[in-house]
Amino acid sequence: MTLGVGIVGLPNVGKTTLFNALTRAGAGVASYAFSTVEPNTAMVEVPDPRLSVLARMYQPKKITPTVMKFVDVAGLVQGASRGEGMGNLFLSQIRELDALAMVVRCFQDPNVQHVSQGLDPQRDIEMVNLELALADLDVVNKRRDKIAGTARFKPGAKEQDELGVLDRLAAHLDAGQPIRSVSLQPEESRMMRSFSFLTAKPILYVANIGEDQIGKDTPELAAVNAAASAAGTQVIVLSARLEAEIRELPDEEAAAFLEDAGLKEPALDAFIHEAYRSLNLLTFLTAGESEVRAWTVRQGARAPEAAGVIHSDFERGFIKAEIVAFDELSASGSYPAARDRGKVRLEGKDYLMKDGDVVLFRFNV
Repeated sequence: MTLGVGIVGLPNVGKTTLFNALTRAGAGVASYAFSTVEPNTAMVEVPDPRLSVLARMYQPKKITPTVMKFVDVAGLVQGASRGEGMGNLFLSQIRELDALAMVVRCFQDPNVQHVSQGLDPQRDIEMVNLELALADLDVVNKRRDKIAGTARFKPGAKEQDELGVLDRLAAHLDAGQPIRSVSLQPEESRMMRSFSFLTAKPILYVANIGEDQIGKDTPELAAVNAAASAAGTQVIVLSARLEAEIRELPDEEAAAFLEDAGLKEPALDAFIHEAYRSLNLLTFLTAGESEVRAWTVRQGARAPEAAGVIHSDFERGFIKAEIVAFDELSASGSYPAARDRGKVRLEGKDYLMKDGDVVLFRFNV
């Protein structure tokens, strides 16, 4: 399962710099608006130290982490939902992704122009969220117009139920509220899924600070934290430029660079993990002499569904899952030792997967 996160925000806030830090892709960066013409896309490994522990234990031929897709699109500007800038084009491209990461400029740099007058993270966040809401409202209104006749003149038609949900969403968006904050029944959520609403997606705020702001409380950072708290989301604080520089260094030099900057570890790892969590994902692991590998499923997945991520035959022929929690396996020192301690369990079809489960699936071919 590979899920995608769209990196969004105003022009010149550091989106492409963050993308380069994540991916080492070397995408072009400029100090003017719309330097990103085509979306930048890359697969990024999700850092997981558990893989190294299992690799020492099993000595596999191959180690495979789980991955996420990140897409960097052109900056949104006021009127993007109506086609200003490159708005409509890029809004349509991020509709197919699973979550959004909004980069918010919190740094001062006279060499990097700001699309609005002065630094104001609260205003910038509101502007981006408004454009996303207006784009969704446009989709809602077009669909309402299309089905209104059927819903009105055919009692009992499924369009009546759909129109009722769309009316609620329209009122919510008109009030400037995202769809993710609307309480929908499971059937209503399924009805709306095909629209891929932008404001229905989980969102994470990234406060892009200057190197001189690391470890400091600033009014700009306080504004982002306040906005995130109101939206019920998380904030990752990082200096995209510094992170990009660190990513280009050998490991030893990177460690020294971090120490000089007063950082314990790259902020990118925290960003990737938070993006992963925002999608309600968990990682389970498989281990053997051929490969140690991390796999992704959504929280709430049962054992057969997890088996199906590896191969559809595993799900169809599922019998049992032989499971040991990673922490218990690590503490035991080996799989046989964990089994001798009674830490290895046999679970059936109703077992809900947990993050860090180390699994061997039993199935019929």
